[in-house]
Amino acid sequence: MSRTIIDVHVLQTVPPSNLNRDDTGSPKTAVYGGVRRARVSSQAWKRATRRSFDDLLDPAELGVRTKRVAELLADRIKPALPDLSDAERLALAAETVQVATGSKIEVPKRKAESAKKKGEEEPAPESSYLMFLSSRQLDALAALAAEGADDIKKFLKDKGNKARAKQIADTRHSVDIALFGRMVADSTDINVDAATQVAHAISVHAVENESDYYTAVDDRNTDAEPGAGMIGTVDFNSATLYRYAAVDVDLLRRNLGKGLREDESAAEPVRRAVQAFLHGFVASLPTGKINTFGNHTLPDAVIVKLRTTRPVSFVAAFEEPVTADLTGGHLKAACEKLAEYIPDLERAYGGDGDPAWVLRIGPATAKLAGLGTETTLTELVDAVGAAVAERLGPDA
Repeated sequence: MSRTIIDVHVLQTVPPSNLNRDDTGSPKTAVYGGVRRARVSSQAWKRATRRSFDDLLDPAELGVRTKRVAELLADRIKPALPDLSDAERLALAAETVQVATGSKIEVPKRKAESAKKKGEEEPAPESSYLMFLSSRQLDALAALAAEGADDIKKFLKDKGNKARAKQIADTRHSVDIALFGRMVADSTDINVDAATQVAHAISVHAVENESDYYTAVDDRNTDAEPGAGMIGTVDFNSATLYRYAAVDVDLLRRNLGKGLREDESAAEPVRRAVQAFLHGFVASLPTGKINTFGNHTLPDAVIVKLRTTRPVSFVAAFEEPVTADLTGGHLKAACEKLAEYIPDLERAYGGDGDPAWVLRIGPATAKLAGLGTETTLTELVDAVGAAVAERLGPDA
């Protein structure tokens, strides 16, 4: 059975930076090909991608991931029930979310005890783990809660109303839920399998973390007090990273469901989601220690393949680490390795006929020019979106 898979391959050089640090504050690393590489976790780049959606999509197509879901829903209930107190709306919201998701929504014990000791009001109830709900799901749950506001417990004990609550939580998913998935530990039947897989970015070469020793001077020091007000260290490295992500377009279509409007084709929400992900993943950057290092770079090269079988990463091209030539630099050699590896792989396994696009910067990436249609980011996003919509057809 033919599938629709989007593979995204990125080479990006970052100067001294600490994009994603471990529990000791050092940049994350991994051993690959027998040497230590710089690493940026998939979670870090997925979050950066998801945050970029705020500028790329309508808020109605996005979700919110929070433990404070009762407060979030109570705010949505307020316009329909302005005469209720905040506490009443919170109770209404907590009961509705609890029934819809099967998750306990209650005041955290430690927060309750702390508030009691301080003589403060009881804190708002929370879920015990991050809850991911779409804007449309929250709106529908708010309407349901308002409908049963006179006696919400009795209202939701009715089998029909309980089923409606659960259906709301499991339909009309947002783009970010459809792409990145959702796990509800207490109600696995409303879990959402992620349509996107994102690899940990790793450097194409060996790295060694370095340490910057810094001082801060007290502005009020006198000549008699020449010492620093504080001293510290921050670890960093620099790297040319290989980044990879895959989108299962068929699963994305199932997660999103039919178009939101009757005047648009069923493939249209999928096209928008694909374009937002592609733009967001390529152009985003994790913000770890960004004020310290100002490491604002964009990718040097992007290759996108539209496949019909299964995702394929090209990371094995760098199993043997790239070494800098006499003039320094890893990008040119990395591009040459990719330009040799990709045709060999696709001759052996097929796929050389799959549509491909290449975005590249400068002469160091020249070897990649023959691997696909050369394009800009805007053209790339539009072309892949159009290809996906055509592949799915108007009745997807």
